[in-house]
Amino acid sequence: MGRILTGRQADELHKSLIAYLQANNMQGTAAALRAELGLEEEVFDAETATKYQSLLEKKWTSTVRLQKKVLDLESRNAQLQSEVEFAAPASSSNRVQDPVTWLPRSPPRHSLESHRETVNCVAFHPVYSSIASGSDDCTLKVWDWEFGELERTIKGHTKAVRDVDYGGPRGAVLLASCSSDLTIKLWDPAAGYNNIRTLQGHEHSISAVRFIPAASGKYANMLVSASGDQNLKIWDTATGFCVKTLQGHTGWVRHVFPSPDGRFLLSTGNDRSVRLWDISKPQPENTVTVTGHDNVINCCALAPPASYQYLAALAGSDASPRSSSTAEYMATGSRDKTIKLWDARGTCILTLIGHDNWVSALVFHPGGRHLLSVADDKTLRCWDLGQAGKCVKVLQDIHEQFVTCLRWAPEPVKSAANGESPARGSTKTETSSSQIRCVIATGSMDSSLKIFANNTCDLNGGFGALSIDTELHLYIDPALERGHMAMEPGSRPDPGTGSLSTARCYSWHVRAEDDNVEINGTTFYLVLDSTLKICFEGGR
Repeated sequence: MGRILTGRQADELHKSLIAYLQANNMQGTAAALRAELGLEEEVFDAETATKYQSLLEKKWTSTVRLQKKVLDLESRNAQLQSEVEFAAPASSSNRVQDPVTWLPRSPPRHSLESHRETVNCVAFHPVYSSIASGSDDCTLKVWDWEFGELERTIKGHTKAVRDVDYGGPRGAVLLASCSSDLTIKLWDPAAGYNNIRTLQGHEHSISAVRFIPAASGKYANMLVSASGDQNLKIWDTATGFCVKTLQGHTGWVRHVFPSPDGRFLLSTGNDRSVRLWDISKPQPENTVTVTGHDNVINCCALAPPASYQYLAALAGSDASPRSSSTAEYMATGSRDKTIKLWDARGTCILTLIGHDNWVSALVFHPGGRHLLSVADDKTLRCWDLGQAGKCVKVLQDIHEQFVTCLRWAPEPVKSAANGESPARGSTKTETSSSQIRCVIATGSMDSSLKIFANNTCDLNGGFGALSIDTELHLYIDPALERGHMAMEPGSRPDPGTGSLSTARCYSWHVRAEDDNVEINGTTFYLVLDSTLKICFEGGR
């Protein structure tokens, strides 16, 4: 067998071994090794022993660190290769990534830190670039996810905040929060997030709260809550009264998810069951009860109609359900480390295996093809429903501790201030690429939020690039890229005084004040109705 070490390296190794044995009181073994190697005592004296006694351990720890680094680099290389294989070829005529296929990538755009304990929940404002979070530190915090800035801290709960959600009556978006203090609180963003109402009635910690997105009908202006008292409750946000209690679960109800039209509720919990409720009937009815997980079910979601074609294929169906149906397929995530996909009859059509710990949250991609999930293994996984549920992307260690929550920014809606109904109340079932906001948020036991967002946006025939200098650059022809205009995000002219005041916007739709638009010499303003106005010099 050929020698790997040089003579000098072998000599140092031998001396290190002897010094290590002597330092650990194995004198007999050290003496035997010294004799075997022919090292006399005068050659290996006390000074030599001191010099070499820690060398072996240092070499060992260095090797372990290098091995870990190699494994990390190999994992990262495999992830990048997967991304390259999955990504569509780039072309000069299509440099804006299609929102329908966009998936988050590391690093996140922002890491938001201010909470002192675990972040349990996050929710996006349906109009502005605000995101709310709730924590074990008993506070809610409102952030600007576009700029990564903390806007305010809201205090009022006396125990951990378990869940938050934006929604509410037509023309007046509210923020709802629920807590282990057995209360639900409603906060008014238009009035500095004042607490306008506190709802009481649950007898145990409240784990989830969601606005029911019904534009009209029996449960318009309502929200639903899930609790450790094994019940779901439906509340009237205008009066604060509980109008209905849904009973059926035999354990802690962990999560509830309303359908987009407000007709159905999906709930899960400690009893390992998934229950679908039809609340459009005079007496709400538990229409489907599904079991199949081997542990507590932490989260659930109803699939959007955009996913039906992929899920129907997985279910072996020849035709997709009609898009007007809002409860054809559902997904659940469990502490058994799996995600299951179900049809409306309660049949499990696919089990997704890959997470190494409890699955804590999941969300369907608005484009329909992908499902995203996070877990206590600190990963975010992207599953391709068009490839039989294959995991096509894994973001490793997105947080330093367990990942607790995941939300996707809702599709753009017109400002509630203009009197139009938010999209949460809409029964529209199809989502076009122009409606998808490529922004997701995660929260963790490490007390932080992470924002993953696409840095480009499509401007209907033009091209917009959101850069790290917080400017929006506009290009009329993506192929030519002839010139650009930059603006200060958040500035708009006040209709009354003409002075610039602060506003926020998450989506830009170009609208011209004249049919003949010349980019040169124009000024761009962000306005409250979420559009980017092109105004000629002089304000025309």
